[in-house]
Amino acid sequence: MKVAVIGAGVVGTTTAFELAQDGHEVTVFERRSTVAEEASFASGALVAAGWTSPWNSPERSLRMPWSSRADALKLAQLPRGGEWRWLWRWLQAGKGEYQAARHQQIHQLVRYSQERLQSITEALQLNHDRSPGMLILWRTARQAEQSRIALQHMKDLGIQHRELSAEQARALEPAINAETPLHGAVELIGEAAANCREFVLSIRDQARELGCHFAFNTTVESIQTKTARGVELRVSATGGNRTAMPGEIQSFDAVVVCAGLHSTAMLRPLGLRLPMQPIYSHSLSAAIREPLDAPQSAVLDAAHGVSIARLGQRIRVAGGNDFGIPTGQLSPATLRRLYAVLSDWFPGAVRLGGPRGSVQEWQGPQASLPDGLPALGASKLPGVWLNVGHGNAGWSMACGSARILADQLAGRSPDVGVAGCSPRRLGL
Repeated sequence: MKVAVIGAGVVGTTTAFELAQDGHEVTVFERRSTVAEEASFASGALVAAGWTSPWNSPERSLRMPWSSRADALKLAQLPRGGEWRWLWRWLQAGKGEYQAARHQQIHQLVRYSQERLQSITEALQLNHDRSPGMLILWRTARQAEQSRIALQHMKDLGIQHRELSAEQARALEPAINAETPLHGAVELIGEAAANCREFVLSIRDQARELGCHFAFNTTVESIQTKTARGVELRVSATGGNRTAMPGEIQSFDAVVVCAGLHSTAMLRPLGLRLPMQPIYSHSLSAAIREPLDAPQSAVLDAAHGVSIARLGQRIRVAGGNDFGIPTGQLSPATLRRLYAVLSDWFPGAVRLGGPRGSVQEWQGPQASLPDGLPALGASKLPGVWLNVGHGNAGWSMACGSARILADQLAGRSPDVGVAGCSPRRLGL
């Protein structure tokens, strides 16, 4: 088939690779000049099955700008218009039996994606920074008790893990600050952290070798479904902020929309209304100052929801769930928390100041659906497929989502059930 993929973040690029590997003629349209320039640029590095568990609280909650709580969605300002309805649906999805089913679907997809990432990396001998094993750190006995539900979920799903004492955790991560209280930890087995952008650059090259074409600096202005099978895209190549050539029509057998937040406006004229909102995460990236003071792999502070991962000779600290802040506007409070958590666990791991200090501070919008699951599969319109709305787990779900969509498009049953991710649940 002749297939168009819109968006060249980690989800779009891996989707293009899987489709090209199946023998399809694939063209990727990306408005930026290369891959992974937006939400995939410096996102959290975690890919371990299990890190998405509700480690701090069994139910979702909101906090206002003046609140100091770290285990909830932070409202930067009072919601407006349709944001109220989205937040209400988001809260309802964190309650009762539906919450358990949702977490089960997330875990299954993340675990499958982790396995697919390892398989691709080893088969193609890709070179990107990654590390095995991950620790969920508990500061207090109360935090450990709050994690019992998450641990039971992982046990039920067969996700490999083991509980550790504080001494056992420090033996695995000897650089953990001896002065920071540590009650215990959970070790997640298998590949745990990997550099998203490095992987995307590598998989782009692999997709090209399979014949995939990347049309960068190109905007998809509209999608039209034809009466016969197939779709038409109106596209314009852009240079800087000006249009370099008028929009032209290109025909495809199918289109896969992987454009993150931009997907909403793109699909609305087709009658497909994605209930998607941005939740902003932040990250810090810096070169390691002293290897003996840095983590061996990755840790997640359960109380603050902040991860610290080693990526080769760099450290990536990520976290934050901010709602209602402008894209590109860093949250000082969230950044302070990232710096504080890094200092708590691994003081001296990176050089924060001075002439040799260099810290990259980043904020990215994670396109999120209210139930926390992606829209993955065929829409109700012939030829229009979706792979969007992965929230803060985009990197963790990307490889698995791409393989599942390629199998569905080919009429094959995926290796893992994803009925909970069907676009039809959203009326799409």
